[in-house]
Amino acid sequence: MGATMAAELRWIRSSYSSSGGDACIEIAVECQKIVLVRDAKDQSGPRLRFSSSAWSAFVTFTSPV
Repeated sequence: MGATMAAELRWIRSSYSSSGGDACIEIAVECQKIVLVRDAKDQSGPRLRFSSSAWSAFVTFTSPV
């Protein structure tokens, strides 16, 4: 996970989470350039890693349909 340890990261739960809050994702920003994404149900499981520009493009994407 690079120089930042998982315990130091501030994970933020998606605002689209269900009422129980565990059927969603969480994100954390690492070094202002990397966005980590994990499953809220499996916090010690695998994580996806995006550049901040790729993450921004993903969350602002609007389908042409």
